[in-house]
This record gives sequence, structure tokens and C-alpha cells, in this order.
Amino acid sequence: MAAPKMSMGKPTADRLPCNTTSFQKKSRSKLVSIPGTRPSIQNGQLIVSTGVTSLDYVIGGGLAVGTLLLIEEDRYDSYSRMLLKYFLAEGVVCGHELYVASALDHPNDILQVPKTVEDQAKSCDPESQDAMKIAWRYQHLPKVQTALASSSRFGHYYDVSKTMDPEICQAARCHGFYLPEHSTAVTSPTTYSSLLNNLQEVIHREGFDGSVPQTKSRNILRIGLHSLGSALWGDDLCCRENPSHGHALTTFLYGLRAMLRSSLSVAVVTVPSHLIQNRALMGNITRLCDTAIALESFRGSERETNPLYKDYHGNPHTHTSCPCVCVPLTGQPRLSGPVSGLLLNQTCSSLDRPGGIQLPRCTLPLTPSPPS
Repeated sequence: MAAPKMSMGKPTADRLPCNTTSFQKKSRSKLVSIPGTRPSIQNGQLIVSTGVTSLDYVIGGGLAVGTLLLIEEDRYDSYSRMLLKYFLAEGVVCGHELYVASALDHPNDILQVPKTVEDQAKSCDPESQDAMKIAWRYQHLPKVQTALASSSRFGHYYDVSKTMDPEICQAARCHGFYLPEHSTAVTSPTTYSSLLNNLQEVIHREGFDGSVPQTKSRNILRIGLHSLGSALWGDDLCCRENPSHGHALTTFLYGLRAMLRSSLSVAVVTVPSHLIQNRALMGNITRLCDTAIALESFRGSERETNPLYKDYHGNPHTHTSCPCVCVPLTGQPRLSGPVSGLLLNQTCSSLDRPGGIQLPRCTLPLTPSPPS
């Protein structure tokens, strides 16, 4: 009887490959944790508050880190200056570093920002002392469930009738650029070049571009540039329809936006658009910014005495040039209407609070515009 043949297995190389895949479980990437920031609900991009909660609501939750916000000044530069101070005050409260540049006022004068009203509201609220105890999960819910109320927990509230304590402002790290101290030649290409070089040096030295590791925890640099394009910067945009250095400001904004894209920085720039005679050039300036806000004040116009506009102080308009960076929330009203006193307590001291006074409104409307 023949012995059974032993079946020899095929070589390893001749065997069929196993049914394996390269599937790997996708893990969530860890977001950068920086005080005063939060991820956007649209794309997860890191955003900061402008200091005005109603403005954050309209532009999509806040300013994305690495973007540029343009504020077209009103005729008297009152509301635009107020928005810039809110932006800087939010940086002081959150512990962000500041960079302020101006050709008229010294940066220390611009840093006299309004004071927060959260502590004052808690101490003056009679309901907080004898309030009925409820479940912990309902304690921080707003009284009125609205879209703005649900998103207004991001940011702080300020009282423009009071100035922040000097000790708090001095504790914040601020870098200033005062044009008379940095440039002798008053021409727009020279002044803008000096400003851009100084800003680039600060970003590189402090490690906001990632080239040098920051000594402490990672932080945000808030940049506030006041009244670019005015004659004080050596620019003739406001003097001639065909300026001799028409591309100086647009070149600066192009370099600034490229610098912001590669650093943990966010910038707010104010421009006197009502003085710029070349509207095509002003359109180019607007398109070079990620978000643009035009402020129209009713002061000195017939709307100031019109009874239909007695509760309004101005008319804001928004232009979003880069919707992929800052997309408005679905179902939000478009920002084109008078500034309403309905949201007075969002940016100024409320009338129902002790010591509250009526102040210029700089909030954004959530109600339809009255008929013209």
C-alpha cells in the first residue's frame, strides 16, 4: 500500500493576498486652545469676538483668525472709533496682545477703552440676590430664546461711559506705531512700508508666525489700524480723483492680508471712505478685505430730525468679500438697515441698569428698516 502523498502548501509568494484594507479610524484633530477664541460652527476655523456681540452674530459668529475686517468710517469718525475700541477692549479682557497704529492720536490714547459691565450688572441686579433656585442646567439660559441670545455668550459687554482701569490696560501687552515717531518722509509708499515692516518684525519676534516658539501658551495678536488712506498718512486718496500713489494702500492691504494668513493674528482697519473720490479704487480696497462694514451716521442729515428715525443713529452695511472664510449663519438677516436702539445693552450701558445713560448706538439691527 502506497504511502499517502503529503500535500505541500504553495509558497508564501504564490499565495493569494489576504483581504486587507488600509482603513484607519479617523480621529478628531485637536483644536488650538487659546483664551478668547472658539471654533466656528461652519468650518471649525478659530474665531475671536469683535467686542460687539450683535456684530459677531451678523458676520458669522466672530472674526476668523488670519482675516482682515475693514470699517468704512462715518463722517465724524465717532462710531468707527468706538468699534475699534471695542475690538481692542475685547483683546485686553481676553489677554491677547495688541498692536495699534495711528497717524493722529497716540496709541496710548486709543487704548483708553470702555469698561466691562458684567461685574456691575451682577452686583446691581436685584434678582440675583433673592433669586429662586432652579436646576443647574437652566441657570445660564437667556430669558428670551432668540438666535442672538443663544450666541451672545461669546464676548463681553462694555459701558462706553466708563474707562477701563489703567492697571488692567497696563497689564496687557501692547505694541504701538505712532507715525510721527517712525517716519520722517510723509509719503504714502514710505509710511505704509514702514508700518508693514514694523508689523512684520513684531509678528516674527513674538512668534505669532510660528518661526519662534512662544515662551508661554499660544496667544492671538489683535491689530488695530486707524484711519488708513487719510492725508495724515501722506496719502492723497482723499484729495484727488487720480492720486499719484493710488496703489500704495492696496499694495499694503495685499501684503497685510498675506501676513495675517500665516500667523495667529486678526486685524481691523478703518478707512475714511466718504473722503475717497475714486470709487473704483475704494472698491478695490473693499475687495482686498475679508469683511467690510460701512457706517453711515445720521448726524448732520435730514434723517436726524425725521421722526421715523428718532430711535436710530446710523445705517450700517456689510460686504463679505471672502465667504469661504467667514460665512453668515443660515437664516440671518442681511445687515442693511438703521442701527437700532433695541440692542442698546449689547454694546452700551443699559437704561434699566443703575447709572445707565443713553449713548450712541453702535449695534446692528435685527428688525426691519422703517419705511423711507
